[in-house]
Amino acid sequence: MATYSTAQVAEILGIGTDTLHRWLKEKRVAAPKLTFVGGVKVRLWSEVDLDAAKQYKAEHYWGKGARRRRARRDK
Repeated sequence: MATYSTAQVAEILGIGTDTLHRWLKEKRVAAPKLTFVGGVKVRLWSEVDLDAAKQYKAEHYWGKGARRRRARRDK
């Protein structure tokens, strides 16, 4: 079973780590449990966690600044 770091998940999703951390903080995506690796706390993402993040992105993410651009077009 493959595991991924938060940075790897962000890269796979095509978003920035700041965006992924914001989604975790706002509980939009379930955060994997923290694990100690070499004395450092890290989140190890499973395939199931990655799939949940992909699904959230597909349903809710329009891309950087898309909401602002879309609002201007409607005016």
